[in-house]
Amino acid sequence: MFPFNVRVYGILINEKQEVLISDERTENVSFTKFPGGGLEYGEGLLDALIREYQEECNFEVAVVKHIYTTDFYEKSSFNDSQIISIYYQVKNTSPIQIRTTNRAFDFDPDQKPEDNKLQSFRWVPIESVLIDDLTFKTDQIAWKEFLKTIR
Repeated sequence: MFPFNVRVYGILINEKQEVLISDERTENVSFTKFPGGGLEYGEGLLDALIREYQEECNFEVAVVKHIYTTDFYEKSSFNDSQIISIYYQVKNTSPIQIRTTNRAFDFDPDQKPEDNKLQSFRWVPIESVLIDDLTFKTDQIAWKEFLKTIR
C-alpha cells in the first residue's frame, strides 16, 4: 500500500501586508510553515482548511483563491507517506485574537503541548519572508507562486 497524506494550508495577509506564519515543534522536530494541516476522511479541501484555522488559530476564514498544489513527489518528514499539499489565499471573517510574537519559536510558557506539539504565530512583512525561512519545500514553492500573484 502507498499511503497519501493530503494537506491543506492557508496564506493569510493582514491589512499591514504581513503574512501569518506558524512555528511548530512536534516529536522534537521544529519547523516553520503556513497554518493548516491534514485532510480528514470524508472532508473536502475547503472544509478542512476552515477547520484547521478554527482549531489552530481560533478564528474563521474564507478562501480567496487557489495558490498552488504539489506537482512533484514529496515524502513526509514524519512517516513513509507521500505528501500532497494544496495552498489557498484566505482572509479572516472573524476577529483575529491569537497570541503573536516577533520571534520564531517563541512558545507561550503557559501552553500545554497538545499531542506533543507546541505552536506559536507571528506576523511577518511580506517583503521580509525569505524562502529559507519556510522549512518545507512545498511551502517554499507555494510562497514563490503567491508572490507572483501580488506583483
